[in-house]
Amino acid sequence: MPITRINIGPVHPSTHGVLRLVVDIDGDTVKNVEPHIGMLHRGVEKLVETRMYMQSPPYMEKLDYISPLSYDEAYVAAVEAALGVEVKERAQYVRLIQLELQRIASHLFFIGTLCNDLGQMFTTFMWAFEDRDKVLYLLQEATGSRMFYVNMRLGGVVRDLPPDFAEHALNFLDYLDKRLKEYESFIEKNPVFMERMKGVGVLSRADAIDLGVTGHVLRASGISYDVRKDKPYYVYEKLNFNVKTQQGGDNFARYKLRMEEIRESARLIRRALNTIPEGDALGMPIRLIGPSAKNKISMVSRELPRGEALMYLVADPQRPYRLSIRSPCFINLAALGHLTSDVRLADLFAIMGSLDLVVACVDR
Repeated sequence: MPITRINIGPVHPSTHGVLRLVVDIDGDTVKNVEPHIGMLHRGVEKLVETRMYMQSPPYMEKLDYISPLSYDEAYVAAVEAALGVEVKERAQYVRLIQLELQRIASHLFFIGTLCNDLGQMFTTFMWAFEDRDKVLYLLQEATGSRMFYVNMRLGGVVRDLPPDFAEHALNFLDYLDKRLKEYESFIEKNPVFMERMKGVGVLSRADAIDLGVTGHVLRASGISYDVRKDKPYYVYEKLNFNVKTQQGGDNFARYKLRMEEIRESARLIRRALNTIPEGDALGMPIRLIGPSAKNKISMVSRELPRGEALMYLVADPQRPYRLSIRSPCFINLAALGHLTSDVRLADLFAIMGSLDLVVACVDR
């Protein structure tokens, strides 16, 4: 049978954002997948060169609208490193708590949309979004905003945690521990889900290293690498962060790893809330003219919900001279062709869902 070329997109092909896939198939077997990207490109790296330092965080949050606070923090951290600004001790705890809540919300989104992408278990989709909504309420309580937070300032945060935040967060985490067991019981007893996840989209340990993937795609192949552990920042080292891994390297391993990461994030938040010091967490007021550049060049690495992000910033006294972003989704998407070689066409969408891509993060 001759090879047939089909076009998938440029609408949502079981992912989040506008992506086009050109797929070569032999009958029902995928032979090659070529992603066509760029339809969400906004030129953020160039835009920041025309803005003062702290005018750019709102742009950063749009790079990953499922976990906007993560990119906000990564950019502000790069500016702090370039300008020689130290983050206050209490602010380090506050940032960690908010980032891990954002990670939980992102992972719940992944679980719900993955089940929905497979064309079944709409119940799980509704459960996940209901629970994600509870996390968003906590973030709204902490930052004053429900979706785009822009709560990072040089040296600290815009808003400190409110007085009763710890009680509300701990009550939610107790609820989440029980809820995750219900998720696993419901999802993993579904034979169709297991058939489409187990042994599908396998990425070996060696291939994961060669392809340069990061985040859950890398750790699901048995490689224990997480920026929060290997290049610790804020107080992750003090809180004894544990890297979660899986050995299967398939769709199921990537799903299962997300479950374990939610539990670890909950543990980190508990410890942070119980040990957070008193003091001031508020950052510097926004000034249109920033402080003089001290280190000139900075590069920070952060573990975003979708993998490792690098921010390379060349500083000028008033604004970034150059910003380059290493996007985790861009690298993970580049592995799609390898993962989908000789799989069934229907499995292409399960694999895409397991990669947990946000196309705005790909395009930048």
